[in-house]
Amino acid sequence: MPNIEIKARCHNLEQARAVAKRVATEHLGLDHQVDTYFYTAHGRLKLRESSLSGSMLIPYLRSDKTGPKRSDYALLKTEEPLLVKKLLSEMLGTETIVEKLRDIYLAENVRIHLDDVVALGQFIEFEAVYQNATDEPKEHEKVMRLIREFGIAESDLIQGSYRDIN
Repeated sequence: MPNIEIKARCHNLEQARAVAKRVATEHLGLDHQVDTYFYTAHGRLKLRESSLSGSMLIPYLRSDKTGPKRSDYALLKTEEPLLVKKLLSEMLGTETIVEKLRDIYLAENVRIHLDDVVALGQFIEFEAVYQNATDEPKEHEKVMRLIREFGIAESDLIQGSYRDIN
């Protein structure tokens, strides 16, 4: 499944929350997430343990550039996260663990994540999820519009993922 996404440092989470409440079509709630990243030859692989969504293995491919970028991923539900974590840790090795409190909003099909990440700080993330490849330019523009709406400076955009900052 593809999306267009950005991740950026957030200097004022409460101000971002006020903007999110204004532009959002839905508030999905507050989610405690623990992401365990495993070493991979290409792409990324993490096990997400979520207080809202349960546990899932998430393999994904995404370039490390600032600004809106395409990500291709799968969400694979797992009923045995401890076993999966143990096996993958032994098979691939654990790269890092990222823990965060994520406030999740939707603006149509764009997920707005306001993240408070343990030991890293506060961030904002947009993910415009789509199915049809011809929609990619339109989704890119939605993300650009939200960047402007939230007043995100280019210097605040992050190239990689939280695992790269950690």
